[in-house]
Amino acid sequence: MKSYIISTTFIDIIFLIFHLNILLQHITPVFSAPLAPIPPDKASLQSWAALNLLSPEKRQADLDPALATAEKDVVTIKVRKDGSGQFKTLTEAVKSIPKGNTKRTIISIGPGIYKEKVTIEREQPFVTFFGDPKDMPTITFDVGSVLVYSKYFMAVNIIFENSSPMPKMGSMDGQAVSLTLFDDYAALYNCKFKGFQDTLCDLHGNHFFKDCYIQGMADFIFGNGKSIYLNTEIKALWDAGGVINRFAFVHCSISGVSNGKTYLGRLWKPYGKTVFLYADMSSVIHPEGWSDNGNKTVDSTLYNAEYMCTGPGANLGSRVKFAKKLTDAEAKPYLDLNYINAAKWLLPPPQVK
Repeated sequence: MKSYIISTTFIDIIFLIFHLNILLQHITPVFSAPLAPIPPDKASLQSWAALNLLSPEKRQADLDPALATAEKDVVTIKVRKDGSGQFKTLTEAVKSIPKGNTKRTIISIGPGIYKEKVTIEREQPFVTFFGDPKDMPTITFDVGSVLVYSKYFMAVNIIFENSSPMPKMGSMDGQAVSLTLFDDYAALYNCKFKGFQDTLCDLHGNHFFKDCYIQGMADFIFGNGKSIYLNTEIKALWDAGGVINRFAFVHCSISGVSNGKTYLGRLWKPYGKTVFLYADMSSVIHPEGWSDNGNKTVDSTLYNAEYMCTGPGANLGSRVKFAKKLTDAEAKPYLDLNYINAAKWLLPPPQVK
């Protein structure tokens, strides 16, 4: 009679597979879903967002492990000027967040004006500023109002303001930054940025702005960030354009106070990249569209482009020679959230009671 010898290792593997199959039947699988491109129809943005900006529970397979862990343990801190919260000032609330923070920390900010210079340190990731959309709080200061050095920052329904007075027309020494983003993975929803010169410093990293409002006089959107601005209103209070680098403005509207004098962007660095797609441009836009500040040597390295924009300011007939009119294929990368590596970090606004 033949004898068959089967190793215990093989038997253990069979039993392991059997038990795993039983376990998997009781687990809801989380699949990595492809992100749909931003639609050409502005009316479809909300439905598009609902399908693509998914909650952490539906994104476990995609998210950075540290972010996925942080979203499982959410802490809420209430700031109320009337003393009904845990803190009366935003500065106190931020200081209460420990260094090396590993939890999503939502600072629920009550209505009112908070005259504070607020700094979120690099060791304080996963912080969310959350306000009431019906009575948005204002964070204001006259020098660099809010500085965010950490990753995974989010702001919802917040007004960021720099209270510095309006500089004289033509003056370039009145910097008034309302928010500076120093690091990666920041998402801002329904926020307003108010100032004059250098209002928003999108300094470094991948960022996402949706349903926001940005105003300023000179160079009021600037930095080295790689960001998508979606359905955002941009208002020029003077005739100088925003200094922009690697930014994609999609379904944004541009208005202002000086007809035909505002540039979409102007030279700041020789390799700047700015793209406007499906934008509504009012007559405030200068017919040339873009400015190299008279430095023709950088025209070949600048990337200033437009795609399917509308409005009286979108006429390409008098644009500068270095301006680009994108083809469908050239525009495609900027309509994809993967442009900012969104699959691994971008989340919708949280539900806060």
